[in-house]
Amino acid sequence: MTAIVKDKELLHRNRAGIRLEDWANWPLTPLEDIDSTFALQQYLQELIRHDSSAIGRLIQVPDTQDEDTWQYEHLRQACLELNGLVIMLVPECTFETCPEMKADEWMYLCAAHLTPQSCCAIDYIIHTLDGTTALMNNLKFFPSRISMSDGCDKHFQNVARRLYRIFAHAYFHHREIFEEFEASTHLLPIKAAQTVNHRQRPEQLNC
Repeated sequence: MTAIVKDKELLHRNRAGIRLEDWANWPLTPLEDIDSTFALQQYLQELIRHDSSAIGRLIQVPDTQDEDTWQYEHLRQACLELNGLVIMLVPECTFETCPEMKADEWMYLCAAHLTPQSCCAIDYIIHTLDGTTALMNNLKFFPSRISMSDGCDKHFQNVARRLYRIFAHAYFHHREIFEEFEASTHLLPIKAAQTVNHRQRPEQLNC
């Protein structure tokens, strides 16, 4: 069980000379004790840092929060972590090796252009993450990090569908990289468990 500290004076600080295994290894701070505009984001990131394989705990909506706000922070976090997958893919996923965005035999057009068009896979992935990040930071659709506006579900569903295509491409065409990434992040099972609960995920991974 993850340790929780209730001392509000505790400083989250990595001391000089700290061992790598002890880096950022401070006790989990209760959400209600985090005094920050981005408290929910900080809390989620602490949960992930303590144990990214604890899927049940990661998707559980905190008592003081609503589901939509928790979903929003999870999608933002997924975008952050998928940038790590991009870095791993870049040497292998090129215009020559993956001239189209495919997942097995499915091919996808990139929506980042005036009219959807074919992109090489790595460009599609980068365009998708850039577009998703812009959407999640758009004050017109998400004016607050504390509460969500009506109609946010349709954006969540669209974002989740597009992010799953990134997982699917890596799984079907760069399996070793996918497995290495997932071994350290457990990001796909987190998203799978979460989106099944909230009906965001398509029935098939490559949809």
